[in-house]
Amino acid sequence: MKTFKKLSLIFSVFLLTFFGEIAVNIACGGEIDPYDYYITYFHNNIEGDEYTPFAFNQMAYLNSEEDVASESEINSREWAKYLGVKEHDVHKIMYEVDSATNKKLVDYDGKLSELPDSLQQNTFIQGLSKNNAVLKYYAFAKECEPYANASFNLWDPQPRDSTTMNILAKDALELTELEKDNFLKLRYAYQAERMFHYAGLHAESKNVYDKFIKTNKLNSAVKGWALALYAGSIRRLGNPEESAFLFSKVFASNPERRIQAYKNYYYNSAPVNGALKYAKTNNEKANIWAINGFGNPDFNIESLNKVYQYEPKSELNGALLVREVNKLEQALIESSDIAKISYSYYFSANDNQKQKDSVMAINLKQLNNVRNFAVKLATERKYPQPELGTLTAAYLSWMENKDFLASNYLAILNPDKLPEKLRDQYRITDLLIKAKNIKKGNPFNENDLLPTLKWLDGKRFAENETQVNDWGNEDKRFSRTTRNFYQQILAPAYLKLGDTSKAALAMVKGDLESKTLKENSLFRNISYQSTTFWQQYLSPKSMQGLAVYKTKAAGKDLTALLAKALNQLKNDDFYELYGTTYLRTHQYDKALQMFAKVSPNYNYFNPENYYADDANSKLYSNPFVQTINDYPKKFVAAKASVTKKAFATEMLRLQKLTVSDKKNAALYYYKMANAVYQTGYYGNSWFLISYDWSSYDNSSPAKYGYDVDYKKAQTAKAWYLKARTLSTDPDFKAKCTFMLAKCAQKQIILNSQLNSFSYWDKDDLKYKNFIKANYNNPYFKELKLSYSKTPFYQIAAGECSYLGDFISKR
Repeated sequence: MKTFKKLSLIFSVFLLTFFGEIAVNIACGGEIDPYDYYITYFHNNIEGDEYTPFAFNQMAYLNSEEDVASESEINSREWAKYLGVKEHDVHKIMYEVDSATNKKLVDYDGKLSELPDSLQQNTFIQGLSKNNAVLKYYAFAKECEPYANASFNLWDPQPRDSTTMNILAKDALELTELEKDNFLKLRYAYQAERMFHYAGLHAESKNVYDKFIKTNKLNSAVKGWALALYAGSIRRLGNPEESAFLFSKVFASNPERRIQAYKNYYYNSAPVNGALKYAKTNNEKANIWAINGFGNPDFNIESLNKVYQYEPKSELNGALLVREVNKLEQALIESSDIAKISYSYYFSANDNQKQKDSVMAINLKQLNNVRNFAVKLATERKYPQPELGTLTAAYLSWMENKDFLASNYLAILNPDKLPEKLRDQYRITDLLIKAKNIKKGNPFNENDLLPTLKWLDGKRFAENETQVNDWGNEDKRFSRTTRNFYQQILAPAYLKLGDTSKAALAMVKGDLESKTLKENSLFRNISYQSTTFWQQYLSPKSMQGLAVYKTKAAGKDLTALLAKALNQLKNDDFYELYGTTYLRTHQYDKALQMFAKVSPNYNYFNPENYYADDANSKLYSNPFVQTINDYPKKFVAAKASVTKKAFATEMLRLQKLTVSDKKNAALYYYKMANAVYQTGYYGNSWFLISYDWSSYDNSSPAKYGYDVDYKKAQTAKAWYLKARTLSTDPDFKAKCTFMLAKCAQKQIILNSQLNSFSYWDKDDLKYKNFIKANYNNPYFKELKLSYSKTPFYQIAAGECSYLGDFISKR
C-alpha cells in the first residue's frame, strides 16, 4: 500500500509535467539550419565556388544539390557556336517553351511562315530552317526526349517503354553510321547510347560508346554525359570499381554533371584502391582521392596530402583544406550559452572530464596536422594561391588561442594584394584576433573594431535585400559571420563586463541582416535565440540601460552602431517587455507606466491550445482565482481574462490596501499571493511573466531572475506567510498553510536526467530523495497537526491527491 501511494505521487507529477500543458505551449526553437549548425568564421568558398557543393556539412549529404555549371547553358552554347546563332535563342527553344509551343516544334518541317511571329524571329529556329540535317536531328531528338526524361512516380509507377526505346536506339545507331558531320554524329550516338541504356540493354549501350563516342575527335560536353552513361552500364555489367573510376573522370571533366557523378561514384561502394587501380595519370589519382575526401565527414588529412602529392596546383587542394578547417571549427569553437544554435541546449552534456580531455587532444592534434599542411602549401608555392596556406595557419592559430602566432602569420600577408575572397577572410581573421581580449572578458576599446564591423555590415546587407529570417541559405556567409561575432563574441563579452544591456543590443544587431525590414517589430525581426535572451535574461535595470542606449544612436562609435539597430524597430515590444520585467519584480506602478507606452491595439501574448480549432485556440486566465489543484489549469473565457495591464492595476491596488486598510491586510496579502502563485509554472497565468512554457521547466534548477516566482514560488510563499501571521481565523490560516505546502513543493525538484525514467525504480537514490523530501514537507505536517478540524482541511483532503496521500501514508 505504501508503494502504491509513492507511485501515486510520482505519477501525478509525471502527468502534470508531460501532459498537463503539452497541448498549450512547448518552448523550443526553430528547426536546425543545415548550413548554420556550428560556429564558423572561415568561409567555405574562400577559393571560389567550383567545389562548394562538396563543402563540409554533417547535416546534409551535400552542401548543395545544385551544380556550379548549367547543362542547358553549355548545350545551348555548343549549338549556338555550331549554327552561328544566338545562345539565348537556342536556350529559349530547347528549354523554356511551353507544352503547346513544344508540340508545334515537334512537327516543325522547316517552313517559317507556319510559325507564330515570335518564333519566326528566333535565330535558332531560322538556323533549323536553313539546315535540313540539323532539322532532321532536332526532330529525332524531340522524339527521344519523352523517353529520356521520363520521371518516376512512387504512387503510380509506370514501367519504361523499353521496346520503343530499343527501336529508337537502333534508329539512332543507323543515323549515326550515316551521318558525316562530327557534331551531329556525336549527338546521334549519344541518343543511341542513352536509349539502349534506359532500355536496360547495357552491353549495346557500352558498344555504342566504344565505337562512336570514345573515338569522336570533337571537344564537347556531350562526351562527358556519354561517359556517365557508359560508367553506369559498366556498373550494371558487374564492375563497380571501374565504374567508380569512370565517374571520377566525369566529376573532373563536367562540372554540370559533377554532383551526379559524385553520387554515382559512391553508389558503387568501391574502395578507394579499387578505383585507383584504373587510374593512369596523376590527375586521375588526385580526383579519386578528392572525391573520397569530400565524402568523409571525419578528420581526413590523408586525402589532403594525397591530392597535393599528385596535383599540387589543383584547386581541389584549397577546397579540401577549407573543408578540414570547417570540421575543426565544429569540433573546437563552442557556442555561447546565450546564443545556442542546436537542440543540445535542452540536453545535458557529457561531463566526463577524461573523455573531454581525450577528444580535445585528438582535435588539437588534427589542428596541428592541418596547420602544418597549410604552412607547406604556403612555403612550397606550388599551389596558385599560396596565401591561402598562410591565412589558414593564422586562423587555426587563433582557434588554438595562440594570438601572437596568429598575428605573425597575418603579418606575412599584404591584404591589398590578395584576391577578393582571401582579402575578405584576412579582414575577418584580423577582427577575431583583435577581439581576443573581448572574448576573455577583459576591458577593451570597442571602437577599434568599428571599421571592420561597418565593412561586415555592408557585406551582409549586400546578401540580403530585405530581412527574411529564413534558414537553409548556404550563400549567406557574411550574414552568419557578422551574427556570430556579435552574438558569440561581443554579447558574451559585455555580459562578463556586467553590461547586460549592451549584450542585448549586440544580440539584436547580430540578427538584423538588412537595411530594409519587412516589418519593424522587435521580436519578428530577431532570432529565437535573441528573443529568448531578451525575454529571459533582461531585468528592469537592463531595460533601463537599453532605454539610455537608445538615446545614443546619433554618435559615431560602436554604441551608436548598436543603438541604431535597435532604433530601427518599433517600441511596442520593447515597452511591453519593460513592463513585464516590472511585473516580475512586483513594481506594479512602474509596470503600468511602461504598458501605457504600448500601442492600444498591441497584441499581447497568450498561449494556444494546439489541439483546438483556430477560433478557440487562445487560452485566457484570471490569476486571482483560488484553486486547490494545479491541474487541470483553470482557464476562463476571453471576456473574463485578466491582461498584464489589468493584473498590474489590481496588484497595485492590493499593495496599497495592505497599508491603508490594515484590518483586512491578511486578505489582501492572500489575494496577492494567489495571483503571484498563478503566474508560476504550475499556475494558469504563467504567461503574465513568462513567454513560453516547457514540460522541462520544473525539472531544471532556477536560472533566470524571475524563476524565484516562476519555478520556486518564493514571493507567494512570503505573502502567504504574511497573510497567515496577520490572521486569527483558523480556516483562513489552514488555506494559507495548504498553499505554503504547495509553494514548498515547488522547491523539491526531481532533477532527473532528461529522457531518463530511472526514477521509476523505487531503489533509485533520486527517487528516494524526492519521495522523502515530499513526505517531510513541514507545511503538510503542520496542516494535519494544527488545522485538521477546519472546513477547508476537509475539502482539501478530499480534492488534493497529494494531501490525501500524506494524511494516510502511515
